[in-house]
Order: sequence, then C-alpha cells, then structure tokens
Amino acid sequence: MKIATFNANSIRARLHIILPWLAKHSPDVLCVQETKVADDSFPAGPVRDAGYHAAFCGEKAYNGVAIFSREAPDEVRRGFDGGGRDEGSRIIAARFGALTVVNTYVPQGADPESPKFRYKLEWLERLRGYFVENFSPGDRLVWLGDFNAAPAPEDVHDPEGLYGHVCYHPDVHAALEKIRGWGFADVFRKHNTAAGQYTFFDYRVRGALANGIGWRIDHIWATRSLADASTGAWIDLEPRMMEKPSDHTFLAAEFPL
Repeated sequence: MKIATFNANSIRARLHIILPWLAKHSPDVLCVQETKVADDSFPAGPVRDAGYHAAFCGEKAYNGVAIFSREAPDEVRRGFDGGGRDEGSRIIAARFGALTVVNTYVPQGADPESPKFRYKLEWLERLRGYFVENFSPGDRLVWLGDFNAAPAPEDVHDPEGLYGHVCYHPDVHAALEKIRGWGFADVFRKHNTAAGQYTFFDYRVRGALANGIGWRIDHIWATRSLADASTGAWIDLEPRMMEKPSDHTFLAAEFPL
C-alpha cells in the first residue's frame, strides 16, 4: 500500500501537478494540506475523474486538508472532535478497515514570541491527546502531513543558524517527542538516514532547490509495528521543479497492507 503526502499551497493552483502525479505513481492514499478552498468549491470532480474518492475539510484562502483514496473510506472524521472545524481545518482522519490515516497541517507559529507560537505548542499537545483518546499504540495508524517541524539537525540546511526558528525550536522538538513517545516512528528515517533530504524549499530563497537550501518538515509517521513493516519511503523532488510548483514536494511510503 502506497501512502503519500503533499502540501499543495492551494489545491486549485496545483492540480496540474497533483493529477499527473496520481496517474504516474498510483498511490492508494494521498493526503493534501493547505488546500485553501471552502468545501463547496473543492475540485472534487477532477479528483474523482482521476479515480479517487476525496474527503476534505477546508476554508476559503487558508489551511484546509484532504484525503484522496482509491477505495472509499469506511469512516471520515474532521477536527479533533470528529465533526468540526474549530481547529482551522487542520486535521482530517479516514479509516480503511483496520488502518487509520490522520492528515494534519500543524500551525506554523509565526514567531517564537507571538501568540501564534503558543497556539502551535497547544495544538500539538491537543493532538497528542487526540491520539491517546482515540487510538492505541498497537493500532494500524499512520500520521502524516505538514508538521511544520524539522525534528533533527539533518532535517535542516543550517542547524546552527536556524536553531530557535518556529519550525526548528526546542519547544517544538519537545512537543513532537511527546507524540513520538506515545508510539510513533518516523517512516522516512527508517529507510533514509542521510542528511540533506528535504521536502520544503522556500520560494523566497533564490536557488533553494538547486543549492539544497531546504527543510524536512513534511512527514509520514506510523505506529511502531506498522513502521517496522514498511518497505520504503522517498521524497520526489521532480514536482518542485515543475512550472508553478508548491514550495513543498511529495513524500511517499509503502506498507505491506
């Protein structure tokens, strides 16, 4: 089973990238973040024509998450409570038999001194509670998406210079580690140990992709037994080279499900 994640930074602006990627790679599940579209304007038709069901939770111009799947999910939950958008359209979960996929767009945090950063930490703590309340570490559970967090020095191009940034901050690392400690493992790192492998290259940095000026802030984590059984994980840089790309690119992993 192939599961992938992609921060589109506007799904309607990125269909020319997403639809060919689906056709080429045929993932069983693709999770998308920053769809930036209200539900009544979501481009479900083209996704359906590509052979995928679409579950989504969004709002105009901001945030938004979606799950595309070959098979129709048995259950879809939006928000921490399963039915709301009080978190700013940042979390959606779909169950496929015994497997649950949780797609999140974690708040970025703006600045370490801002209320938005405190909100990011609170949101991550609430997410941990969501996992504790709804799942067991022995479940078949995949958590993925844009975490807006680079967990380790090998996940950023300049660990010393960027230390303290909202996406590479000790408080964020601590919050992320609490979630990992509940029962998750980083699937990409199981299969790829080298530094310099990134999913995000800032638009504002000239030559970021060509010069390896990036961050690994998009992730696929799974409960440990499921992560142990995974057979591969990789970052596809080609979509970041296309015309009018997102500042993120695709991350995929395979599981024997």
